[in-house]
Amino acid sequence: MLRNIGGIKISASLEELLRDAKVELVIARGEKDPKVVAELIGHLGNDIRSIRFNASLVLGELGEKASASVSNLIDCLEDDDWSICREATKSLGKIGNSAVDAIPRLAELLTDDEASIRKEAAISLGKIGVASDVAVSSLIAALGDDEEEIRTVVVNTLGKLGTAAHTAIPSLIECFKDPSWTVRTAAAIAIDGIGKGSAEAIPTLVNSLEDKDWRVRYRSINTLIQIGEPAIPILLEVVNHSNPVVRQGVVEALGAMKITDSEMIETVASLLKDKVEKVRGKAVDALRTIGKDAIPILIDSYTSANKKMKIQILSAIGSIGQNAETALPHVIEILKVGDTEVRAQAARSLGKFGETEESVIFALRDALSDSKTSVRREAALSLGKLGPGASDAIPALLGVLTDEQPDVRWRAIEAMGKMGVESTELVSGLESRLHDEYDYVAEAASEALDLISGE
Repeated sequence: MLRNIGGIKISASLEELLRDAKVELVIARGEKDPKVVAELIGHLGNDIRSIRFNASLVLGELGEKASASVSNLIDCLEDDDWSICREATKSLGKIGNSAVDAIPRLAELLTDDEASIRKEAAISLGKIGVASDVAVSSLIAALGDDEEEIRTVVVNTLGKLGTAAHTAIPSLIECFKDPSWTVRTAAAIAIDGIGKGSAEAIPTLVNSLEDKDWRVRYRSINTLIQIGEPAIPILLEVVNHSNPVVRQGVVEALGAMKITDSEMIETVASLLKDKVEKVRGKAVDALRTIGKDAIPILIDSYTSANKKMKIQILSAIGSIGQNAETALPHVIEILKVGDTEVRAQAARSLGKFGETEESVIFALRDALSDSKTSVRREAALSLGKLGPGASDAIPALLGVLTDEQPDVRWRAIEAMGKMGVESTELVSGLESRLHDEYDYVAEAASEALDLISGE
């Protein structure tokens, strides 16, 4: 019977297609006709090597549909041709959970002389996904493989097996001593994936925060975060570690856990005074992540902070948003006096609160007449972020339309457009900037008029 596949009339037998490596055509037949699987199984014992190889390959590509071939593929693992053994190994993994009977033989192949077979055996054990005693114990033994790639694959497989592979935790901990960063990184991920019993790995994970490779440190931090509360005591013990890289990792992990205990928050905040700038920055980020509970300590830390740290603290307070409302009076006062960059950040932060109470609007309105360009610009920008609720500032924003700095005019125009309040005076003011000498200011005026008119 002729079949039209891909525009080509084909009447070849399955055996011919396998011999000629027309595997896509065979797969297509197998997807449509369940009887093809039985025929493929028959060809696993063919005298021609290419037919055996391709029959095994196709059965793997058919996945669960080829579950009836598991015992035959297991027999193929004894083939004298190593490439057919490897292909059968791969196919058993692709068939998945239905290939559970292959686990003992696949476990044995983890010690095969051929590296590619050892690798595929480890991968297939992960795909079958059954953490039997023989699978886990054999994988643990394979952690000592001479090949870096195979050790990495074995570690990954143990992680994929999940909670049932918890007996591998001690061995995975030892993997943090592996000379390969890929193995060390995979170990952190695997411990996270196994979950149960991972608290046992906490000391090693904390020690790995000192690893020379950032990828290992990154994965270790993430794993500690996933472990959560059980990791906190040990993290607090090393918060003042002599290595600043460790201090950064510790404070990052504690912040991501969103601790609420006031003493713990104070411990994190103590690093705002760290001698290393990156550690101070991580401490601010951690307090930002902790959120509302960190506001009191951020406010208290502000006074003694240097200029750069003050800016970071104000940024953190702003990012916390409405939950930082208790900090509003402090930020408003900071906006009035002090260093220009600090006051500009105060104006910027007020726009992130989402609060449109009078004290905020009046503070930003007054800042529109500040002697410093950056403060005026940020005040206008923040008023725009507050939207219609800040419309009481429109008269002051109209006054800024003649500001000598184009960026200030631009932000003031944008702000009025976002407020969406239409008035003759406002329209007239915006129209006066349609021919501003700076194109981006003129374009902003046109867009603001469109927003106000609803076009």
